[in-house]
Order: sequence, then structure tokens, then C-alpha cells
Amino acid sequence: MKRHTLFLNMYSAMLDVLGPSGWWPAATPFEMAVGAILTQNTNWQGAARAMDNIRKAGRLDPVALYELPDNDLAELLRPAGYFRLKAGRLKNLLAFIVEELGGDITTLADAGLDAARERLLAVKGVGPETADSILLYGLGLPSFVVDAYTARICSRHALIPLEASYDELRELFMDALPVDVGLYNEFHALLVRVGNGWCRPRAPKCDDCPLGRFLP
Repeated sequence: MKRHTLFLNMYSAMLDVLGPSGWWPAATPFEMAVGAILTQNTNWQGAARAMDNIRKAGRLDPVALYELPDNDLAELLRPAGYFRLKAGRLKNLLAFIVEELGGDITTLADAGLDAARERLLAVKGVGPETADSILLYGLGLPSFVVDAYTARICSRHALIPLEASYDELRELFMDALPVDVGLYNEFHALLVRVGNGWCRPRAPKCDDCPLGRFLP
């Protein structure tokens, strides 16, 4: 089976069982970008509590958040874990948004996918997964997001070696799938749900997994 057909069949199988994901509950592109930093190495619940702290403080604005003293910002981010590290990374992203983009992250999309991605990756603390999350979910640019769940599922399905790099995984999907922001969005979300619910690091539940019939 050609990879294009295989991936679309896998997508349909997951969607039939799980339904739409409603991924990334953010109201604005800026909120999405902040959330991409907050969710690093943590779950959405902790990040959501930190986001609530920012809202309650009246700081959910690029300039207002950028001008907040580092220690005060770190305290707002405490529920997200690694809060001092994330405060530094968020400050770097805020500096980029305020100083280089005039406070409007949506202008980054004007540069096109490749240039926008390169500029984000140049921000200290913004890795490939964070950058692609901002591009896809925040700016509506077709950049496929991969993560540990994606790597584990692809390895177990003999699609790519477990030690494959992030960019190799990303290219695997982007080469096989049509360029479609909505498809990329939902596909990644479904893989996360399958990875969390069935394709676990230990004792995977392959028999009733939505992707079980695709195992080699």
C-alpha cells in the first residue's frame, strides 16, 4: 500500500473511532503561541491554569506580558511546571513578537512557511515541536507537528526507525499527505490520543487500538 493511501486510511480509522479532537483550545494566535511554551514537558491542565493566571492578572497581551518583571512572570507560570525555565523561554518569544513583529505574531505568516519556521527556531527555547505548533495551530500554516507519541506509533508500525530525527518524522507525513492545515491539525491530535490511550511505552493495548489492523 502506498504511504499516501496508508496514512489517509490510518487517519480515517482513528477519526471513526475517536471523533474530532477540538485540539488547542486557544482564543487567539497569541494565546496559542503562549500555550505552546507552557505545554512543553507538561499536560494541558497545568498549562491552562498558568494561562488562567495570566488572564486574571490582565496580562494576556504581548506588550503587557513582555513588560512584566521576570519573577512575577515566573509566579504566574508556576502551575505549568519548570516555571522559571518557561518564564525565560516565554520572555524570549515575547521579545521576538514585540521587538521584531510589532506586537502582532500573525504578521509572521506573511513570510511564508519556511521563513516563518526559520525565524521561530532562531528564538532561544523554541524547538521544532513548539515552532510547528505555533505555525499550524496559531498561524494556520501547513507545518505538521510530531512528538514522542508520533515517533512511537510510527516505529511500532515499521514506518520509520525509533531513532529518527524530528525533521525526518515531520517530512514523512508532509511528503505523504496533501497540504491541508485541517488535516495536519486533526491527524496530529488523533495520534496523540492514540498514543496516550493505546500505544503506551509499556504494555501497549494493540488488540483494540484504532490502528491495530495496520500493524505489520
